Amino acid sequence: MKVLNLFKILLAFATAALIVGTGTVAGLFWHFSHGLPDHKQLADYQPAISSRLYASDGRLLAEYAREKRVFVPVAAMPKRVLEAFVAAEDQRFFSHPGVDFIGVLRAVVANVANPGKRPEGASGLTQQVAKNFLLSNQATLARKIREAILAFRIEETYSKERILELYLNEIYLGSGNYGVAQAAINYFDRSLDELTLSEIAYLAALPKAPNRYNIARNEKEAYARRDYVLGRMLDDGYITQAEMQQAKAEKLQYRRRGNTEVVQADFFAEEVRRNLMAAYGEKGLYEGGLTVSTTLDPAIQAVADNALREGLITYDRRHGWRGPYAKIPDMSVWEEEFARIAQRRPLGGPSTWQLAVVSKVEPQAVQIVGLPSSDGGGGEGTVPFAEMTWAAPTLAEQRTGAPPRSPKDVVNVGDVIVVEKVEKPSGQNAKPYAPRTYGLRQVPNVEGGVVVMDTQTGRVLAMSGGWSYARSQFNRAVQAARQPGSSFKPFVYLAAMDNGFTPASIVLDAPFSYDPGYGQPVWTPKNYGGDYLGPTTVRRGLELSRNLMTVRMAQQIGMKKVVEVAKEFGVVDQMGAYLPMALGAGETTLLRMTMAYAMLANGALEITPSLVDRVQDRNGKTVYRHEPRACRGCGEQAGGNKPAAPEIVDSRKPFHDPASVYQVVHMMLGVTTRGTAGRLAALGRPIAGKTGTTNDARDNWFLGSTPDITIGIYIGFDEPKTLGHGNLETGGGNAAPIYEAMAKEIFKGKAPTPFRIPPGLRMVKFTYEGGTIDEVFKPGTEPGSEGFNQTLLDGSGPWSGIDPGGPQQAGGGRRPGLSGTGETY
Repeated sequence: MKVLNLFKILLAFATAALIVGTGTVAGLFWHFSHGLPDHKQLADYQPAISSRLYASDGRLLAEYAREKRVFVPVAAMPKRVLEAFVAAEDQRFFSHPGVDFIGVLRAVVANVANPGKRPEGASGLTQQVAKNFLLSNQATLARKIREAILAFRIEETYSKERILELYLNEIYLGSGNYGVAQAAINYFDRSLDELTLSEIAYLAALPKAPNRYNIARNEKEAYARRDYVLGRMLDDGYITQAEMQQAKAEKLQYRRRGNTEVVQADFFAEEVRRNLMAAYGEKGLYEGGLTVSTTLDPAIQAVADNALREGLITYDRRHGWRGPYAKIPDMSVWEEEFARIAQRRPLGGPSTWQLAVVSKVEPQAVQIVGLPSSDGGGGEGTVPFAEMTWAAPTLAEQRTGAPPRSPKDVVNVGDVIVVEKVEKPSGQNAKPYAPRTYGLRQVPNVEGGVVVMDTQTGRVLAMSGGWSYARSQFNRAVQAARQPGSSFKPFVYLAAMDNGFTPASIVLDAPFSYDPGYGQPVWTPKNYGGDYLGPTTVRRGLELSRNLMTVRMAQQIGMKKVVEVAKEFGVVDQMGAYLPMALGAGETTLLRMTMAYAMLANGALEITPSLVDRVQDRNGKTVYRHEPRACRGCGEQAGGNKPAAPEIVDSRKPFHDPASVYQVVHMMLGVTTRGTAGRLAALGRPIAGKTGTTNDARDNWFLGSTPDITIGIYIGFDEPKTLGHGNLETGGGNAAPIYEAMAKEIFKGKAPTPFRIPPGLRMVKFTYEGGTIDEVFKPGTEPGSEGFNQTLLDGSGPWSGIDPGGPQQAGGGRRPGLSGTGETY
């Protein structure tokens, strides 16, 4: 009886304890359940995914992300990847309800048995999903309880596969990699389905301690953890003993993504990034997983970069040597000081340029040290005097002093200089140099920009914003507001063609003064060079870029009409109707000017400059498309299951009179054959172009168009100052040669494309100051018609009554005349 009573008492105590314990647990769950995040938001999981920019040939241009991640649906993941992570992190994942109670009990026992060691956790995959997505990383009992509650709720709501998908795409795997797919790319340069069993096991080893098991830093521990994962996979029946042994024997090869897959175009990529930020915001760009197909043509970009750099180098050398890159006063510690200089002032520019230190100055050569050991010779080399003769000292106003007579006139011991390995002197029959011979180089202080644009669509095929993105991220192609100078004149001439002028009209090239009134000083412009040609045809005025003829025409038609044309073609948004503006005294950008010239060349069809062809969201849906034209037949099938021939349908209408536009384009063809850019005639193809040189040669321009490609080039100092004096310091001397170098490469092997002539124009043989050509006239203004008028605009008022057939002198020659018959187009 006593035993029975004792048993009843114990049972009562146990029942009470169970009730109290259950109540306590229930109370804890009730307490911590309040205010929990809504686990149902995981149904709309949108992970932060890298946005990627691709060049037009499909190669990677740039990546932007807060967390480097590639999202892969669990259905697309290899089964073995899932098995490896389950074996490593949560072996009873497919059977427990969200919390692995056996694992929790094991962790409790281990922690009690080893009080001095770091406590073991017991979070399964579902709990990790709850923590990573919905909670903080705070290591407290309260967080663990909330984590467990959420894990139960997640398991009730989502399938095991969905939970795995969330986990494997969110998990951090070290070195800035989020998600298993991104880690596979950046650790092994492979997609998930290309990974070996050993590589899969290594990735599954990382979640426990990504930095600790980094194969590059802690190889021994990394292999040990990988082998542990392989052992767990064997125990759980996922792999065989032979597979495990083979995987353990495999040496992991840490491979970065190949550099050959990435296109280098820093200025272009940054401009795309700025545009995407404006359109989609910071979150959309850095977390949205955008796939951006850009307009960049890598081959043309390389040509643009090289041509601009060579043009800047040519200008810079012509203006002399500004001194060493840096100086090291004490050569006994040159290595330490040289390392500091190289770190503090990165060189930028061509990859073949290097920094070196002058260690000895000889009568006909300089000895240098500090070269990369990969160049051979223990980091030493020689700069012969023949590679330094260009280095005359730079004087004021971009002038130079006397040429050097020996190396000591150029450098001293301790000078840090820029050098480039050379094989032989310039010249066809020059003998090769000895090994480890270098030429003296100098980083230009002049800057510039290049834009290459599709004439018909506005697609920007290439963009160079300066000498080096490493030196300055300021993009002179889009951010520098500069005066276009004479490159603005075609828009003045277009306004003139709209208002009664023809290419054969005569304008006086003679001194001109303009009194703006209101107490303002009288403006007296001059031609470049200060000469006058007298009565001269409009065509010749554009070909030779005559300032005085341009302002006379602008005064005659009224500057308001010039402003209207400039706005219409996008050169400026706002522009004062002041006469000096006719000579390009306003400010604009290289990108705007290139766009405006493209619209001249395409017959006044509106374009919008674009660096992006298409933007797709994370699901592949197109959210932006630039192409303004439609494609008839694209993706359709013709009879007999043969693909239909696609046809580009352009529904755009000219926004300006095509006849006037073509007259200007036709005159611009003369600029590149007989005018200020006549050197381009050697290219043997129609190029409608114009040079530009501003007052005191502060800015040099050249813009040239073919029916397919328009190229804009600008050169100038960031802090505006003269580029120098003489014919070389003009748009024709500095900018046009860069165009020539680019055109030789871009058009190599391609047949010339003629410009399309609008219907109705009359082509008539015309003899003028530059020779006999086929000139373009609007109907009724050609020779022999009543509307033909070649009277003289002398600037004194309306048209004068000078007889167009009389022997008027134009710069010492006979007055232009007309001959032959015309042909209608």
